[in-house]
Amino acid sequence: MLGERIRKLRKQKKMTLEALAGDALTKGMLSLIENNKANPSMDSLSYIAQQLGVEVTDLLEEVSSQELREVLEKAEKIFYQDFEEVNDQYKQLITLIEPYASRLANGYESARLLDIYSRSLYYEKRDGWHELLEKAAQIYDQMNLTSRRASLGVFRSVEKFFAHDYTESLHIHLSERRKIETTHAYIDPMTRLLLDYHEAALFFAIGDTESATRVMNEAITFSKENRIFYLIDDLYRLAAGYAMMSKNVEEREYYIRKLNQYEEFTDDNNSKWFVDLIHIESLLTEQHEYAKAINIIDTALVNEKKPDYYQPYFLVEKGRALFGLGYFSEALHCFKEIKIPSNIHHPFDLSIFYIADVFIALCHLEQNNLKAAIQSAEKAMENYNPLPNTLYKEFCISTYQNIKIKKQAEE
Repeated sequence: MLGERIRKLRKQKKMTLEALAGDALTKGMLSLIENNKANPSMDSLSYIAQQLGVEVTDLLEEVSSQELREVLEKAEKIFYQDFEEVNDQYKQLITLIEPYASRLANGYESARLLDIYSRSLYYEKRDGWHELLEKAAQIYDQMNLTSRRASLGVFRSVEKFFAHDYTESLHIHLSERRKIETTHAYIDPMTRLLLDYHEAALFFAIGDTESATRVMNEAITFSKENRIFYLIDDLYRLAAGYAMMSKNVEEREYYIRKLNQYEEFTDDNNSKWFVDLIHIESLLTEQHEYAKAINIIDTALVNEKKPDYYQPYFLVEKGRALFGLGYFSEALHCFKEIKIPSNIHHPFDLSIFYIADVFIALCHLEQNNLKAAIQSAEKAMENYNPLPNTLYKEFCISTYQNIKIKKQAEE
């Protein structure tokens, strides 16, 4: 109600009835207005708005833009807090925004609140987020907020990516990109790089390496030519990861050098840990220097500066190194400690973790436990089956076939 909005704004401004009434209104009349027992004239309403420092439309709207700005400010603080520090951040956001959700119509504040609210509903596995996300997208389109609109398009695609439906994820991404490029006359460089990066990653996810490398290389070239380094480290890691998967040593070393240069320039330790993992991979598969690899791995595992999400990757490599040294029981123990992080969804990353079951099968085979070996090999095959072809997958298939032959020979 109008009166309630006036009273709420007055109290927010810490104004008394007398101060708000000023010379143009009486305290009694203002009290009647605030209690919805009298309707102010347009002149009185304009005066009240001026006294409160707001627009008349803010008083007439069910939710004032000032109130929405305050809610959005709180929402942004919660949204960008470290997830590890705030376990229930999405529940907090839903509680904060839900009372306003049905009344959000136009303007940046409404669009952004709908954006955050719909994402929070998704992460809390609640219904209705699709419609709210579409409403936010429409407002962003109307306001020509390209970067925000692109972020929603990526989120729509990522929903299917998280479900490991990579083909549908790519289809949605390409569709969203077409809509954005048709509706928005200008795509800023950072938004283009965001779309390119996700597109390349998705092409890799479905095994279309030709399209993936084309988009990836175009993005890297665009970044260099325009001296815009947004996502350049992610693009380098993607390129280095693919080179590692495809055993392209020249490309791998080139992008490792680029990542090292990036780390030196930005002091970004994230690139350091990634490069360490690729170096360990080379020690294991090309040089067979297992003891040297374990020294690097053990140093990394106890380093407190290392982000937590790298820990399971190093455990995978340690298990492989222990296997290479013939320490099969120790390798089995190491592999069984590994838990695939819940945020891991790309086939490149999943391939690295699924290889643990292949080595578990090989450890059991070395210990003459054929039954356990075939069970682990079958589990690995089941996991690798929907993923695109990589050297990891080929190693899984050949291991499974060899174990099957041994099993058939014993029967």
